[in-house]
Amino acid sequence: MKVILQRVSEARVRIDDVVAGEIGAGLMILFCAEDGDLPESVERLAVKISKLRIFADDAGKMNRCILDCAGSALIVSQFTLAAKTSKGNRPSFIAAAAPDRGKQLYEKFCHAISNLGIPVATGQFGADMQVELINDGPVTIPLEIAAPPL
Repeated sequence: MKVILQRVSEARVRIDDVVAGEIGAGLMILFCAEDGDLPESVERLAVKISKLRIFADDAGKMNRCILDCAGSALIVSQFTLAAKTSKGNRPSFIAAAAPDRGKQLYEKFCHAISNLGIPVATGQFGADMQVELINDGPVTIPLEIAAPPL
C-alpha cells in the first residue's frame, strides 16, 4: 500500500466540474492499493498517518500530528502510484490491486482515517478527477506499508 501525503492549507477534488470533496488545512492523501495488500495493513497505515509529526508547532518545528491541529484529510484513489517504469517508456500498472479489491481497500482506508477522529472528504474511486491543492511548506511525503509477514 502506497500513499503520497501532502500537507495542505486547502484542497479539493472535482468530478465533471462539480466539487466532490474539499478540506481546509490538513492532508491531501493519494492512496494506492497494490496486489497482495491485506486489510490489516490499512489500519497500520491509518494509525501511522495520524501520528506523523509533519505540522508546525508554535516554534515552527514539525512537531505536531494532524490530530494535534484538528486537520482534515482529502483522500483520493491513485492507482498510478503503482507504476513500474524500469522498462520502456510506457508505465506498467500491473502491481496495482484489481479494481474491486482496490476499491474495497480504499473505502476501508477512508473509514479507518475517519474512525481515528480525522474528518474525511473523498473523491470517487475510478472517476476522472481534477485535484486542486495548496501545498503548505511545501511538505510532500511518500509512505509505504508492506503487507505483514505470514
